[in-house]
Amino acid sequence: MTTTESTLMDEWNTLPWRKLERSVFKLQQRIYQASNRGDIKTVHRLQRLLLNSWAAKLLAVRKVTQDNQGKKTAGIDGIKSLTPSQRLTLSQNLKLDGKARPVRRVWIPKPGQPNEQRALGIPVMKERALQRLVQSALEPEWEARFEPNSYGFRPGRSCHDAIEAIFMAIRYKPKYVLDADLEKCFDRIEHQELLRKVKTLPQIRRQLKAWLQAGVIDQGQWFRTESGTIQGSPLSPLLANIAIHGIEEAVAKKYTRNPRRGFYLPIIVRYADDLVAVHDDLNIIREVQELIEMQLKPMGLRLKPEKTRITHTLKSENGPPGFDFLGFNIRQYPVGKTHSGKSPQGNLLGFKTIIKPAKSSIRRQARRLKTEIAERRDAGQQVLIKALRPVITGWGRYYSTVVSKRTFNYLDWVLCSILLAWAFRRHTGKNKGWIIRKYWSRTPGKLWTFQTPGGKHILPEHSQTPIRRHLKVIGKRSIYDGDWVYWSARLGRCPDVPARVSKLLQNQRGTCWECGLYFRDGDLMEVDHIIPRASGGRDAFHNWQLLHRHCHDRKTAEDRTAAGTNDNRQMIEEPCDAKVSSTVLKPSGGSDPVA
Repeated sequence: MTTTESTLMDEWNTLPWRKLERSVFKLQQRIYQASNRGDIKTVHRLQRLLLNSWAAKLLAVRKVTQDNQGKKTAGIDGIKSLTPSQRLTLSQNLKLDGKARPVRRVWIPKPGQPNEQRALGIPVMKERALQRLVQSALEPEWEARFEPNSYGFRPGRSCHDAIEAIFMAIRYKPKYVLDADLEKCFDRIEHQELLRKVKTLPQIRRQLKAWLQAGVIDQGQWFRTESGTIQGSPLSPLLANIAIHGIEEAVAKKYTRNPRRGFYLPIIVRYADDLVAVHDDLNIIREVQELIEMQLKPMGLRLKPEKTRITHTLKSENGPPGFDFLGFNIRQYPVGKTHSGKSPQGNLLGFKTIIKPAKSSIRRQARRLKTEIAERRDAGQQVLIKALRPVITGWGRYYSTVVSKRTFNYLDWVLCSILLAWAFRRHTGKNKGWIIRKYWSRTPGKLWTFQTPGGKHILPEHSQTPIRRHLKVIGKRSIYDGDWVYWSARLGRCPDVPARVSKLLQNQRGTCWECGLYFRDGDLMEVDHIIPRASGGRDAFHNWQLLHRHCHDRKTAEDRTAAGTNDNRQMIEEPCDAKVSSTVLKPSGGSDPVA
């Protein structure tokens, strides 16, 4: 390694990343606020500033070369990993020049549809970094514009928010539902219409046009891209959301809300290219379907007939009641008065809204478990447990916000049956009792658990996943709105606050563990040791908690009383100059720094 390369590597590793993240995030906040005001001139001025920002370029390079899951996937140039010195050199050369190289096409199987394949486009490393840079400038502007019930590929929003929005729309009244899917959404977007809708800076427009028309290389042959956005690039989800944006606005323009007559607007819930429209009038739902088709037509998009249907949440009309959305089954069941849901006034509804895992998702998980075990029929128990653990815990967490306990128990029974067959096959000459004692052990609170001797490696079960109701994101809230208390509690990764405080907010679900109340914007917060250091408590995450300042004062006084000391030293906290809710935590005398 040359002296120059060594110097560049040291420079990359010693960069003040926290300071860079805060600088870029504050600039994105200003873009979001200007877009909220409708100040397009300020938005474009701030976007130019961000595109030329040294900090934004460094973060874009770090994102695609170190953080992204596909960081070691090569484009047409074959480059799939960069050294620290190469990353620094790349960030110095990032500039929008209106040129683009073709992407490498890769075919992957569609989830749940093994006979169908999906085309991905892999740009070269420099193009990925440039797209990430452009995304960081465009995303705050469009986050201020996007509709409140749009949840796909947006920061701070998830599938569970979309499911909760549907539940809130139908929980008190049976309704008709338009369950629709866009046909080949990423492949059919009209380029000129998309560029017109983005309506951005000339330099970004030229670069977007170059990327859209760069073409793809498949098995060594170049193909022109006359429509669509390339799936697999960092920018394509944002462009797809921009292309579909406007459906809720079109519905709001056509219909007028009239609570006196009991007429409410149809509710549109969209996750990327999957959407549902909900209303209690069948004719309104049919009109909304026509309106959506008209809205999508200029962009070159249309609803997929095979996956579009109108159904009812309670009655059997045009097929069985209810529908599947994002792997969940959403349906209302007629029940008696002892199980009936209630209106806000306490009146019995005569039905209950239940959301649970879809049957197709359950079958897919059962097949996945069987495949994972079959591929390791000759592997050791420890290897098998290591492979199955993420499959079980990941699926369980995804469905942990709905009515899933019965499904979890069923899948545990399926898993146990497959594991028994796996174990019996390995020891054909032994009796079943000996085999079960070898691979299963008794544990407190449960009869048998699949684990290695000594209990060092234990296989988790679906039914061990706790069921917790998900709280939907509020309205049009965005991570760029500056309310770090709210987003840190939800996400725990807001770049504008200390990492430890963010993790504690997420771990405590936004509440103070002393008084049980939610933290609000403007509250002064302090990190407290659950077991005081003076009493032998450790300065570690498991011994930290986030409290209101007044709660912390009270707890500290109680701790001193219990310890029999009259020490009156207190924790001192100063608010950050940016926001009264942001804090710089300083220790009192006799305690270690906490921030």
